[in-house]
Order: sequence, then C-alpha cells, then structure tokens
Amino acid sequence: MGMSVTISAATTQDAEQILKLQYLCYQSEAELYGDYGIEPLTQPLDSLRAELAGGTVLVARLGDEVVASVRGAVDPDGTARINKLIVHPRMQRHGLGGRLLAAIEARLGADGAAKSYELFTGHRSDRNLRLYRKHGYAQISTQRVDERLTLVTLAKGAEAGAFVASA
Repeated sequence: MGMSVTISAATTQDAEQILKLQYLCYQSEAELYGDYGIEPLTQPLDSLRAELAGGTVLVARLGDEVVASVRGAVDPDGTARINKLIVHPRMQRHGLGGRLLAAIEARLGADGAAKSYELFTGHRSDRNLRLYRKHGYAQISTQRVDERLTLVTLAKGAEAGAFVASA
C-alpha cells in the first residue's frame, strides 16, 4: 500500500519545493494562454518566503515531497482571497485540489473573520473552473487582461464553506 497524502501548514523550509512545484504546475497555464511571463513563473524565492511569513500557506505532502499547495489571506473587509492552488501533474484528478481548497477555506474561516471566499482563474482554464464550481463558487466578474486572457473571479459566502456540491 502506498503512502497517504497529508495536508499541513507550510514552513519556511518548504519554500524551494513550493516554488519548483509552482513553476511545474503553471507551465500548462502559460501554454494555454501563450504567455510564459506570468507571475507564477517569474516569482522570486524571496517573494514566496514573504508570503509564507505573512499569510496562510498550506501544503500537501506525500512522504517528504510537497505535491500540492495553496495560499490565502483574509483582508480587512472579511474577504478570504485564495490563490495559487497547485497540484503536481501526476497527482491531479484524484481529489487533492478539492481537499486542499476545503482545507484553506477551513483555515481562513476558523476565527470567523472570513465573510466570503474569492479566487480567480483564466477563462480557458476549464479544469479550474469546474473544480471551483463543484465547491460552491459562482462567477462574480470578469476582467479582460489582454487579447489572450480574461480573468474570471469566483466567490462564495463563508457560510457555504462547509458545504461541497456533489459531482
């Protein structure tokens, strides 16, 4: 029997593994939109370390390997902004992204400060859109970035955080 995946808070020692995983995971997004200059592919290690120090970052581990990660923070108005949900390509399509999304929602909503959850993805990122909708998110806006990319923002109320739509 194989090892099971565990989800926990990221540590500063995870920074390099998270950044390498982020680089791997965002290759498909860059290809989809024809833009390899996107922020997840150019983010420096120091910037990621600052996110680890100042926000909520979770990782999923298979043994010692970081195989997935997600980040989030609650802003002063109570909006929990979730970003950079990444899952190693070999671990995708097994429910790990949904588990990580639920875990970050629970962590960000634990003290009651989160009134809503919000995240965004590109308009062509069908897998991402399906995952988010399956977990109760609805589109609230779009923003055209350029001729290749329109960002789709999705949100749900914090009271919906405990409920997951069935597939």
